[in-house]
Amino acid sequence: MIKSVGLGVRNGKADMKAVKFIRHEAGAEDVELEMLFCGICHSDIHQAHDDWGNTVWPCVPGHELVGRVSKIGAKVKNFKIGDIAAVGCMIDSCGKCPSCLNGEEQFCESETSCLLTYNGSKIPSGQNSFGGYSSKAVVRESFLLSIPEEISPEEAGPILCAGVTTYSPLKHWGVEKGSKVGIVGFGGLGHMGVQIAKAMGAEVTVITTSPEKTEDALSMGASKVIDSNDKKKMQEGAASLHLIINTIPYPYSLDPYMELLKRDGTMVIVGIMMEEPKWDPTKFIMQRRSLAGSLIGSIPETKEVLEFCAANNIRPRVEVIAAKDINSVFEKVIQKKARYRYVLDLSTLPKEDDKNLESFGEVTHRLNGMAGQKEIQLQ
Repeated sequence: MIKSVGLGVRNGKADMKAVKFIRHEAGAEDVELEMLFCGICHSDIHQAHDDWGNTVWPCVPGHELVGRVSKIGAKVKNFKIGDIAAVGCMIDSCGKCPSCLNGEEQFCESETSCLLTYNGSKIPSGQNSFGGYSSKAVVRESFLLSIPEEISPEEAGPILCAGVTTYSPLKHWGVEKGSKVGIVGFGGLGHMGVQIAKAMGAEVTVITTSPEKTEDALSMGASKVIDSNDKKKMQEGAASLHLIINTIPYPYSLDPYMELLKRDGTMVIVGIMMEEPKWDPTKFIMQRRSLAGSLIGSIPETKEVLEFCAANNIRPRVEVIAAKDINSVFEKVIQKKARYRYVLDLSTLPKEDDKNLESFGEVTHRLNGMAGQKEIQLQ
């Protein structure tokens, strides 16, 4: 067994706190990591607060993991002890369905879909998994990622979620030189989307409720910034964009944003909304506009985006924080004060032998390897 400590919660009303738990040992195809850094995604906060109503308790968030390889299984081929490696939003899938065989594990068609890095399977089954706010991690080699030497360990994590979540739809919808792309929301995802779309050759417009971020958006490659609260500016931007990547995670009306699309334009939703948005069908019908969605990205795409960011000098803007500051940082993210991704320094966690920490039990890193969670008392 692998004794671990991390940051977690037992219910949506509690503050994050240091806890202890056990991870299963690495098998022949697995890699064990001593964790170094983990990015803090807004999704972590939604999950910890049970905003989506699907949290599997207890919850240890984090899906932007970077660590040092400390142990490898007998069949591991591409990693050695001492390597710096990364884990994104998934740690396992069935590997047999059409989606998995096509290299799109995020759409795994097994009964419970893929196993997410935390909160268990995508289709809730009672299985739990604990994420990167942790001292240790274990992952199947096929879900582990090498980090290009140009990217520092503290910068790499956000590329695994914010980076690939915007890269995947930009690639899928064929963004290239001459494309006019809108990025709605300029936070953790949005600031990566701007840089990636610009590097693909697009002319990028940022649409935001925070006009004070204008200078930052322009410095990262945007050609224009529209304050979405300014009706005149929104009207001036009407029918100007081929593609919109919408990162908003809160309830809102789609209609003002749909009007920014040209005929045959598409808006892609990547921010999970907590309520169904209001929308007027005529905004779609009259200009043959489309509304679509995109879910994170595959393991091959995550490898691609790491290399793409390295080659194009794209980096997340990060602020490294200590474990003790986790609750205040969650509040800052909620208040839109992040600029633009907080990253947790996992060396600041308590030690594994701290006897004062509450036990969160035992978890596996394999899909359906354990139904639910076994509560045990650590010694």
